[in-house]
Amino acid sequence: MVSQANVTAEGFESLEKELEHLTFVRRREVADRIRKASEDGGTVDNAEYEDAKNDQAFVEGRISDLQKILSNAIVATKKKAKKGADVLVAFGSKVTVAAERSGKRVYKIVGTAEAAPLEGKISVESPVGRALMGHKVGDKVDVETPSGVVKLTIVTIV
Repeated sequence: MVSQANVTAEGFESLEKELEHLTFVRRREVADRIRKASEDGGTVDNAEYEDAKNDQAFVEGRISDLQKILSNAIVATKKKAKKGADVLVAFGSKVTVAAERSGKRVYKIVGTAEAAPLEGKISVESPVGRALMGHKVGDKVDVETPSGVVKLTIVTIV
């Protein structure tokens, strides 16, 4: 059974674009590499052919994953944000936090399918995402990390 995944509208669009690129561009590129490697050196003991076949397996696997994710995705709609102190961190929020030692960071709370921590997109199921949910500007939250507890103060919510 495939589970449903919450994604933002932006994340859904990004996953659709990735699927389109893999299906219509990367798949063709890999097929061309396989054909060329096969013509140049056969299929036995041919490193380029093996590499291209491995790339094909990755591309086809990712296409399959994306099709499952998109077919079961629930696109979360962001409600019209209130202004002022009543705004709470919710799915799809962009949150600026201040950490005691590492300064300010901006996180967007997203679903696991679109999480990209290096881009500031953190899963609602991650330790930081879970800790921030339901809090408002000025709240201090503790996040349990492998290196100990990190204290975050919510600075802004958009």
